[in-house]
Amino acid sequence: MVTQAHIKSVIEDMLKDFIEQNGFELVDIEYVKEGSNWFLRVYADKEGGIDIDDCGRISEYLSVQLDEKDPISDAYFLEVSSPGAERPLKKTQDYYKAVNSHVFVTTYEQIEGSKEFEGLLLSFDEQDLVIEIGKKQVTIPFTKVASARLAIVF
Repeated sequence: MVTQAHIKSVIEDMLKDFIEQNGFELVDIEYVKEGSNWFLRVYADKEGGIDIDDCGRISEYLSVQLDEKDPISDAYFLEVSSPGAERPLKKTQDYYKAVNSHVFVTTYEQIEGSKEFEGLLLSFDEQDLVIEIGKKQVTIPFTKVASARLAIVF
């Protein structure tokens, strides 16, 4: 059985040069089953934001690569899109870019009585995140982060 991690690695390899040559950033890749259908989702971005034409270019390039190499035996739908305004923070570089931005973080275990934190990311050093929540600062060990994303403030 082909794992999601294997498919993600194969797709990253297929896209690496194209992404770099065109000034895009590969944010995430998902291969998930929803109902009876499989979806291969590619999330990309670029400085100033990605638009529908950019997504189309990535999709066309990847479709050709997938047809040639055929790494996925199941039938699936390919979707290429922006990660959205509340983009996930996946890589360490995502956290560095998010400093001074509003974030929502969940943890594997409670820290100061909570597993959910929303506030201003003050700093990140690959060991800890420091988030300002109201007038309080919370330090979260990076190893305890279950998920993180940018958050919109209303």
